[in-house]
Amino acid sequence: MYEPSYLQLYKEGQLLKRVEKATDLLKECRLCPRQCAVDRLNNEKGVCQTGRRAKVASYNAHFGEEAPLVGRFGSGTIFFSFCNLRCSFCQNYEISHLGEGIEMEAKDLAKVMIALENKGCHNINLVTPTHVVPQILEALLLAVGHGLHIPIVYNSGGYERVETLKLLDGIIDIYMPDFKFWDKKWADRYCSAPDYREIAIKAFKEMYAQVGDLKIDKKGIAERGLLVRHLVMPHGIAGTRDIMEFLSKEISDNTYVNIMDQYRPCGTAYQDEYINNRISTEEYSMALKCAHDAGLTRLDQRQGRRLLFRI
Repeated sequence: MYEPSYLQLYKEGQLLKRVEKATDLLKECRLCPRQCAVDRLNNEKGVCQTGRRAKVASYNAHFGEEAPLVGRFGSGTIFFSFCNLRCSFCQNYEISHLGEGIEMEAKDLAKVMIALENKGCHNINLVTPTHVVPQILEALLLAVGHGLHIPIVYNSGGYERVETLKLLDGIIDIYMPDFKFWDKKWADRYCSAPDYREIAIKAFKEMYAQVGDLKIDKKGIAERGLLVRHLVMPHGIAGTRDIMEFLSKEISDNTYVNIMDQYRPCGTAYQDEYINNRISTEEYSMALKCAHDAGLTRLDQRQGRRLLFRI
């Protein structure tokens, strides 16, 4: 049976040290590439609009995630409020921009983790965790003390500082970033992050260095590794071909990839001529072709059915 590496760090006292280092970063917050330098320990707020406490929008056993995460009993998702990337078209706009949710102390977040494990969830899936890494580690320390022993999934937009990711080495079992844009023009237009590509490239390489290719057990459940998401955007603005080439050549041609077709205009997307409509079947087919042309063959198994039944 797979044993998450954070359990060994806990036994050695290293997890506590990581908590202390991460929490100290909140004094002049530079957790993410925004580097707002606000004192979050005293509840000052920067781009992510989050102070000392993490805010949680919802948590549940989720069955809409990738096949290796869901299994029979679901992925234990915890949706954190707000976000450091804040895409204008976010499908969870009420959460990422408007901040729906409730603030939680570390002990309460730890209870959520244990509750999800007790439901039988195969993993703890942290959704938009970048801006609350210290708070997550505080909760994890408590949760491990109460028996938590399932893999941790880091489900993010890919806009990460390598320095923060290094604090998570040996703690995160499965990294699941979404590589959103290749062209800085679109990253700037929709995320106010013209440096997105260069930041994401460094982050993806660090994630892969920590966990390697996705490993799946005999029951089809993911244990450890990198699982990449890519949301296909209208008019090819996500840069799918370049992203697939990057993954194949600079990460691994064995990278497990979920090419997602569910884009729909949300948030303020209706106001933008390039993204105010859903993608076509042809656009999605071309995205799959880009992956195959790049030599990527480990695509999430539901994709064939999506293409078959898409109207």
